[in-house]
Amino acid sequence: MIHGWEGSPTGSWFPWLKEKLEQKGFEVIVPSMPNPDTPNLDKWLSKLKEAIVDPDENTYLVGHSLGCIAILRFLESLDEDQKIGGVIFVAGFGHDLEYEGYKGELSSFFASPTDWNKIKTKANKFVIIHSEDDPWVPIEHSKIYEEKLGAESIILNGYGHFTDGDGVTELPIVLSKLLEIAK
Repeated sequence: MIHGWEGSPTGSWFPWLKEKLEQKGFEVIVPSMPNPDTPNLDKWLSKLKEAIVDPDENTYLVGHSLGCIAILRFLESLDEDQKIGGVIFVAGFGHDLEYEGYKGELSSFFASPTDWNKIKTKANKFVIIHSEDDPWVPIEHSKIYEEKLGAESIILNGYGHFTDGDGVTELPIVLSKLLEIAK
């Protein structure tokens, strides 16, 4: 599970999901991504490659917000013969953000075009989950994942950006979808 900008492994619904997955027999890795307040793609990719050794079709990734972009870039970096079981993106965005007050803090993640065609070949299943009332990531971003990756799109309401501040400390839909795609 990969947290987002200004996030941590102990924030929001991550501890709850980790516990539930471990109870089901999954080995769960939730790395603390470097400098989450001032994230850098190269450093985040290095951390992912260190945490996810020999990814294969029994590997499933869950990302939140910027963690989704980190996963996309990680999948781009996989060798030709590498493929994972699936990915669940929560509040993921498909290009750099555009909102009042944003100063391009995430621009290193978008310095090169996203190779959606390659990414699509790197996992068996993609799911994107958004909330209609997300103040940071417009719902239109879910369409990018649907169109580019063939992702199943789940649109909720009342979850905001799926953070502690939004009151989201459990996220059963992620657990159920992960169990479904891991069958």
